[in-house]
Order: sequence, then C-alpha cells, then structure tokens
Amino acid sequence: MTGNLLIVLFDGLAFGMLLFVLSVGLSVTLGLMNFVNLGHGAFGMLGGYVALVVTREAGLSFFLALPAAFVGAAVVGIACERTLFRRLYRSGELNQVLFTVGLVFVATAIATFLFGTGQQPIQIPDVLRGSVEIGGLRFGIYRIFLIVVALAVTAALIFGLEFTRFGASVRAAVDNQRVAQGLGIDVDTIFAITFALGCGLAGLGGALAIEIVGLDPTFAFHYLIYVLIVVAVGGLGSIGGSFLAAALLGIADVGGKYFVPELGSFLIYLLMVGVLFWRPLGLFGKR
Repeated sequence: MTGNLLIVLFDGLAFGMLLFVLSVGLSVTLGLMNFVNLGHGAFGMLGGYVALVVTREAGLSFFLALPAAFVGAAVVGIACERTLFRRLYRSGELNQVLFTVGLVFVATAIATFLFGTGQQPIQIPDVLRGSVEIGGLRFGIYRIFLIVVALAVTAALIFGLEFTRFGASVRAAVDNQRVAQGLGIDVDTIFAITFALGCGLAGLGGALAIEIVGLDPTFAFHYLIYVLIVVAVGGLGSIGGSFLAAALLGIADVGGKYFVPELGSFLIYLLMVGVLFWRPLGLFGKR
C-alpha cells in the first residue's frame, strides 16, 4: 500500500508539473498584463505540433524540438499580440474572452485540416524511455524529466520576474503605463516580450504533453480547463502559487482516479471549490 501511494504521488506530481508548464504562461499574461487570454491552449497545441513536425518531418531530436516549440509559439504569440491582442488591452473582459475563444476555434480548425483528427504520437529519445528503480519502486524516466524541467522553469521565472530589471519594468508597466513611459520604459515592447514568454511556455508545455496525454485538435479546449483551474487556485500572477496549485491538482487527479475511480476527474473540481471557498483570490493571489 505504501509503495502504491508513493507511485501515485510521483505520477500525480509529474502530471501536475506538466499542468504547471502549460498554465504558468497564462498566469503571467493574465496576472501581470490583465489580459484574459482564453486562447492560451491554442499556443500549447501549436507547440505540440511544432515538436511533432521537427521530430517527424525534419528528423531532429526531441531535445531540439522542445526549444523549437517554445520559439514557434512565442513568435506566433508576438505576431498575434502586435496585430490583434493589443487592440483589446483596454477593452472589457467580455471582448477579450469572446475574441480569444474564437481564436481557439480557428486554431482547432486549422489543426484538423493540416493533421487530421487522430492522436499524434511523438518519438522521444531512448534515454527518456523506461524507468529507474529506487527503493524497490520503479519511477518513469520521462516523468522525472518533466519534474526537472518544471523546476528549472520555476526558478528561471522567479529570478527573471522578481530579481531583474525586466521584471521590474513589467510590474511598473502594469501598475501605471503612463508613468512607466515617462520613466523611459518601452511599454509596448515589454508587453510583447511578456506575451511571447507566456505563449512560448504554453508551446513548451504542449510539446512535453504529447508523450503523457497525446495530441489532437481538441487539445486546446480540453486542457484549457485544467489551465484555468491551476491559475484560479494558485492566484493571478503568482509563480509559486501556480506551482503549488498544479502539484496539488495533479496529485488529486491521479490519486482520485486510482483510489476513488467513481469520482474520476471530478475530484480536482471539488479541490478547486474548496480552495476558493477558503481563499477566494487563490492560494497566493493578491487581487
């Protein structure tokens, strides 16, 4: 029983870290830029298909596909921000929601046309396959890799947004654009880079997700729900909150399916409701 519990905790943590990489970009754009981007899942799906093309069509390594997925989603994110999204920054939340949800429908249609409706497998290196035995228990190598990547992303984001000039510029631009511009901060460029960062992280998460959950044109809608739950439970703009929320939700999802299968995935919704009743702004939310 103890061994099963440890394996469930490990698998749940790995799934949670996947949710974290997928969702932390939305936490950044929504929490720091006050932009409701429900098209975030589409950038995750884009990253997955970029990784698929890089490995399958170009024949390159999965380790090269991950940065390609990040860059591809970030570039498309900048293009969308420059041409479409910046027109909605001062619009109401309803306009932002309707427009970005429409973007997901468009992305889904394009993915269906180009790649079909079936699941798309990806070839990962042999070094990430199989499992390692620790204390008589076997842990999947790819899941260990997911946890390591998520920890690296967390450390990089906290350092970049909390302890660098760029992070200070982002916070200043969000708090008061006019004053920030008066201080010489290029607010448009800061917002474009921040949005690209959020989209790139979604793309990275989409590439990492293929081996665990698969990839098809419904990806953008299906995992948008998980992403929104992570952001809501963690609190807007909180990297640490998103990390903790993703870990809790991942463990709750896997543990619920293993120990109380009659509840299935519903357990994470119960957890979300309980947390938001306790802390309406999320675990570390300030507004």
